[in-house]
Amino acid sequence: MPTGVPDAERRQGCRALVDAWAAARLAEGGSLVAVDRDPEGDRWYLRLAGTEKEFVTVWLTMRQRTLHHEAQLMPAPETNVEATYEYLLRRNAGLKGARFALGPEDAVYLVGEVPLVALDEDQLDRILGSSLAYVDDVFPTAMTIGFAGRYRRRRR
Repeated sequence: MPTGVPDAERRQGCRALVDAWAAARLAEGGSLVAVDRDPEGDRWYLRLAGTEKEFVTVWLTMRQRTLHHEAQLMPAPETNVEATYEYLLRRNAGLKGARFALGPEDAVYLVGEVPLVALDEDQLDRILGSSLAYVDDVFPTAMTIGFAGRYRRRRR
């Protein structure tokens, strides 16, 4: 697999792939409920309907060699900070293609990346599907630990 910087044609192909894939998934009426693209750059905002977390927004950003993806799991924990981070670090061991990380203002994000040369519809399906599954799976426990006494699970 080539590891160099993709040329302009490949980058344009990746843009078209993400646009077409997102439009098709949105038209299907599944968990993807909104798509927006930054007209000034290579960034997409995909909003998914969650089960435990009402909405999960996944940001896709085309970088020089990779498509970076991130989704905010939760704001910085207010209580049991060490226990919250320990829980998330332990959960990292079972994740494939993503990891929990601290972002701005110590918010917790799920992040990962895929080489542009490997980007295809299956990879986009995996990114969005695993982002939704991982966030929905971890969110209630992380919030219960990090916001003890304040967080209440959604009623289904």
